[in-house]
Amino acid sequence: MKMIIAVIQPFTLSRLTAELECIENFPGLTVGDVRGFGRRIDRSGNRMTSLDPYKNKVRVEIVTGDEMAETIVETIKTHARTGNHGDGKIFVLPVENAVHIQTGETGNQAI
Repeated sequence: MKMIIAVIQPFTLSRLTAELECIENFPGLTVGDVRGFGRRIDRSGNRMTSLDPYKNKVRVEIVTGDEMAETIVETIKTHARTGNHGDGKIFVLPVENAVHIQTGETGNQAI
């Protein structure tokens, strides 16, 4: 299993969600509003600073089977990208186990 964490621009969320829902057997997602900042380098190679470096972003979390992870990552890359600074990042992490609280199912059956 994999956990895919994407930090994206808020205005791309609805477009991304619509595309993810088109993936057969898509397991679902969790969304939260976050704030943060990353490296910002100007054209001369100098680090840039601002008075309020924190930018509003959306964090999308998806736990899925290994076989679907690459399709989901590609969908996020395609539909959350604007080509501008601050489009975000995608992280893919291994998941050791999952437990469905209601049914007690574990592993892939829980997702």
